[in-house]
Amino acid sequence: MAASKKKVIRKARKGDRIRQVAAIPFRLNEHGDVEVMLVTSRTTRRFIVPKGWPMKGKSGRKAATIEAQEEAGVLGKTLKQPAGTYCYWKRLANRFVRVDVVVYLLEVTEELADWEESKTRQRAWLAPADAAVLIDEPDLSTLVRNVRIPELEYSSKKKNPAFGKDHAQ
Repeated sequence: MAASKKKVIRKARKGDRIRQVAAIPFRLNEHGDVEVMLVTSRTTRRFIVPKGWPMKGKSGRKAATIEAQEEAGVLGKTLKQPAGTYCYWKRLANRFVRVDVVVYLLEVTEELADWEESKTRQRAWLAPADAAVLIDEPDLSTLVRNVRIPELEYSSKKKNPAFGKDHAQ
């Protein structure tokens, strides 16, 4: 177990709030509509977004980018402003703790065929409304359903016909 995860669990046992960071990978499909990527969790196989613990010396945005690469095998540009937050209850050995998650949008430019957690996770590209139905956490489901891509980021990619393809650029 990583030292930072141990520290977080100690905080949780004391009743302190704990935080994570997450990424919602997105792309535009051939019709110009937004699609988001979900991944399965390793243990319960539920659909979630890539997320993890804050990383010492890295911003929340950078940590979310790293988690997306490790868990979903995607590379791209993580937008500066968080897309929102959600809370969920994390199962520890003998209880549940509340976790607050800051979520960033990741504009996918490359989808890797082989990535760090490819043997333990599945991934799926879905319309936000369809993805929201598959997510168990109500706050995350709402966030995904209502995802909005800032116009400046969104419109620049409409001009790039290669964006949103399933192969590396």
